[in-house]
Amino acid sequence: MPQPPSPQGLSEDEAHQRLAEHGPNAIADRERRSFAATLREVAREPMFLLLVVAAAIYLLVGDLGEGLLLTGFALLSVGLVIFQQRRGERALDALRELATPHTRVLRGGQVRRVPTREIVPGDWIMLGEGERVAADAVLRQAQALAVDESLLTGESVPVRKRPTDAPLADAAAGPPGGDDLPQVYAGTLVTTGHGLAEVGATGHHTQVGRIGASLAAIEPVPTPLQQNLRAVVRLFGTLALAGSLLLVLWYGLRGGDWVQGLLSGIALGMAMLPEEFPMALAVFLAMGSWRLARIQVLARQPAVVEALGAASVLCVDKTGTLTENRMALRRLVTPEADVTVQSGAPLPEPVHRLLEYAMLASRRGSTDPMDRALLAHGDQALDDTEHLHPDWRLEQEYALTPELLAMSQAWLDEDGRRRVAAKGAPEAVIELCHLAPAAGAAILAQMRQLAESGLRVLAVAEGSAVGAAPAPEQHDYDFRFLGLVGFEDPLRASVPAAVAQARGAGIAVAMITGDHAATALAIARQAGIDTAAGALTGEQIAAMDDAQLGEAARRVRVFARVLPEQKLRLVQALQRHGETVAMTGDGVNDAPALKAAHIGIAMGVRGTDVAREAAGLVLLDEEFGRIVGGVRMGRRIFDNLRKVMRYIVAIHVPIAGLALLPVLLGLPPLMLPAHVVLTEMVIDPICSLAFEGAPEDPRLMQRPPRHAREGLVGWPMLLQGAVQGASVLLATLAAYLLALRVGHGADVARTLAVAGLMAGNLLLVTANLSAGLGWRALLAPGARVFWAVAAIATAVMVLAVTAPPVRALLHFGQPPLAELGLTLAVVALAVAVGALLSAALARRLEHAAA
Repeated sequence: MPQPPSPQGLSEDEAHQRLAEHGPNAIADRERRSFAATLREVAREPMFLLLVVAAAIYLLVGDLGEGLLLTGFALLSVGLVIFQQRRGERALDALRELATPHTRVLRGGQVRRVPTREIVPGDWIMLGEGERVAADAVLRQAQALAVDESLLTGESVPVRKRPTDAPLADAAAGPPGGDDLPQVYAGTLVTTGHGLAEVGATGHHTQVGRIGASLAAIEPVPTPLQQNLRAVVRLFGTLALAGSLLLVLWYGLRGGDWVQGLLSGIALGMAMLPEEFPMALAVFLAMGSWRLARIQVLARQPAVVEALGAASVLCVDKTGTLTENRMALRRLVTPEADVTVQSGAPLPEPVHRLLEYAMLASRRGSTDPMDRALLAHGDQALDDTEHLHPDWRLEQEYALTPELLAMSQAWLDEDGRRRVAAKGAPEAVIELCHLAPAAGAAILAQMRQLAESGLRVLAVAEGSAVGAAPAPEQHDYDFRFLGLVGFEDPLRASVPAAVAQARGAGIAVAMITGDHAATALAIARQAGIDTAAGALTGEQIAAMDDAQLGEAARRVRVFARVLPEQKLRLVQALQRHGETVAMTGDGVNDAPALKAAHIGIAMGVRGTDVAREAAGLVLLDEEFGRIVGGVRMGRRIFDNLRKVMRYIVAIHVPIAGLALLPVLLGLPPLMLPAHVVLTEMVIDPICSLAFEGAPEDPRLMQRPPRHAREGLVGWPMLLQGAVQGASVLLATLAAYLLALRVGHGADVARTLAVAGLMAGNLLLVTANLSAGLGWRALLAPGARVFWAVAAIATAVMVLAVTAPPVRALLHFGQPPLAELGLTLAVVALAVAVGALLSAALARRLEHAAA
């Protein structure tokens, strides 16, 4: 049955009117939290609950000033948390805009890519292999179209679809799941073929909208890194709860002052809770994803940002990633002629038939760059000749398969005769033509000569068959070899420098391509990829067992004639040898490899929907240098996360120690809840802002990747933080004890200790911010937040010491300036010693690990 004529689609004005009438093609998104939900989440935080309890106790015992002070701190902490979460969400909102899926649609007779949420009833959408269907629609044109409807039916076997010319209202009825039906449904996946469909329902009116099967409604599962941090927080939280209860009991039973015991217990609990861990991680990953988006790398899963820094092998496609994906027809080779193609130049007659059948084996409207190059050049070069056939009707398509790397199209001419055109890998077309070994060897020698000059080579054949119906398989036709076509796809100018940078950072770059080995090696040499071990072909991979492939994958860096499903074996072979693998891909069959890789990278322009869904990253402009830039960003983010985690551990040691040790020694309590919160007000913004914006280490890309098992929070980091924190604890506790010993009251001694703690806190930030970078890190733009917070903290401490009402509220005294200066000097010296000891410990641990 002839295909119906192509429609014009809606005009832009009609589409805008229908969008206003029907609303966006979207289902409720639960990824964003409302303001009320954020408040509820904050209200469940242990730190907030402890603050509220402490404020209530002060109010109950009649201490209005301290009760109101803690209430104010509670409100301020809520504001800080909301600010940090909203900042992260704004970054993620910007990413969602970039991640918005797009659909090819006919508007005013032109094919356009529009955001899927702007699809309206009456639109004509184009469907292709690997794409998600944008809306419920009725199929009007199709070639071998099959759709996976398991999202709606639970049945994983794809169902065939056939087009219909029935009115939309009649054709749109019917449930999903049946073969040979004309309906396609939103959210389902095209597995094979292509087609054109008229939209009948969008948004909540689709099948998936009515049954509430939106993927956005699924609660996100915490990543392993988030689970690891939550386990650390739970451990410290349990210790804090146990320590607080024991302190309350000990203080109450020992002295009978249960109220002060309860307040000391609350202060200890607040001091031991490292609630900054998950907040810092969330902010860093959200802001890291935003920073990656600025270099055209979209992080679909923020946790993959951290994994980027550990990548040790980059497995990349040749076409479109290393090369410009700007295929241009360069050579036409037949037994009679060898023509170098020039744009605008006429072609000699001996190659006309070769180009004619190469065009007949190509699909108009395809995104394949070789199809587009052949059709564009042929339409111009064969214009006004008998070799163009706009009146021929496409009868049957035969897709490329792993068993036969060639595809064919059967046409019916104006007299009803069947004409068949095939193109594909020269070896496959030689097989289709059943050529004698000598003839096949001569063609392959020609092909190798073309490939060694960097051209991508396809062979073309014409076929015929008798019978009223098209043949079931390509092999059933009688094919005649016509010749070879060579395409030039120039290397991106930025690739050699990016490959050199990756290799300098200890990262191996492997090229995986479907091209011939000679073409692959020629491009690899231009790119600077290691070709010493030659190329490994898909045929050789298929003949290897896992052990043999693993050994070969360690040496070889060029893989040619590789089938998409063989990429998975390569990823797994590299992973078995301890490599952290980043893999690029764009097709439906690439999805398993993208999912299996530590870092799956989908192509943003030519990648299928299923490839993008399987990948953690999407390369928006498909530039190889962006991947290397992403690795650099991943390493920077991991370095800064490590610094902030070490700082959080370090500052909690003296806070907890000063809350607990004086009480155990029978001395007046040093840290009351207000003092703990005052310190926390400095810690929180520094964690989420100052460290996140810290500059990168200049040697970042001159060191090998870290090992995949090297976690963010481990004993080495905890020990380094504990050493730094212990130095501040010893200095501030000594100041407190000496002040009491020389006869100062508890309030003056407390003032000296808290002032020392505040200075130690700021100095710990400088020590960790500048680690590996030197003092210049403190002058970088990202350090402005630190200086602002430091100025505010200093002003607050000056006010607390000099203003009598504030001094009384915080139970401070007015210490002699000489003793205050001495305390600050001792704390500064202690921080310097702690930083040196921590660095020495880090070197020793690295040496032991090596």
